Amino acid sequence: MNELLAEIRAGFDRLGVTAPEIHRVARDVYPRVKKLPVAERDRLCTALWASRKHEEGALVCYLYRRFAKQCGAREFALFTSWLDRYVDNWGLTDGLSLWLLGASIANDATLIDQLDSWTRSKNRWKRRAAAVALVYSAKRGEHTRAILRIARPLIEDEDDMVQKGVGWLLKETYPKNPADVVRFLAANRKKTTRLVLRYAAEKMTPADKSTVPAR
Repeated sequence: MNELLAEIRAGFDRLGVTAPEIHRVARDVYPRVKKLPVAERDRLCTALWASRKHEEGALVCYLYRRFAKQCGAREFALFTSWLDRYVDNWGLTDGLSLWLLGASIANDATLIDQLDSWTRSKNRWKRRAAAVALVYSAKRGEHTRAILRIARPLIEDEDDMVQKGVGWLLKETYPKNPADVVRFLAANRKKTTRLVLRYAAEKMTPADKSTVPAR
């Protein structure tokens, strides 16, 4: 594992890092990572996060999403520990939440219940993650009742990064369940921030937008 970790870091230092390059590194190292025992794979990924370099955290997101079908409660706990310890910007929050936490929830919907406490976290990125982790489910039209439950305390959050996250979640929930989203926003219009309403309404029909005008 140490040799592979050193090789990854040397490649980053040599090439300078762009998003396409991170994708390439993930693709190139995946066959070797796939052969590692699960515990060693997780230690490698944790070591990359621990560097606190954005590109190494992003690499973990690109890499671990290739194991999406294997993600469940154990992985959800691991991803949560990364979120708590290492994530400090919206890009890494979204990569970890959309691809990794979202994959765990897709495989085990009972994990959604853990997100309720996240909506009250002092960590802005964990509150945003509570919403973004459900975007994949929203796009599939799944777990709408739970999505709206998680969204409810977030729609009046004072942090714009959280507002954008829950607005995105509601926007992606709308195409499969438009009536539910419109009713939710209409009922909570006075509590919902202008930014959330604007994001949530992006995919709405003109008629639906008229029922939830921005404050």
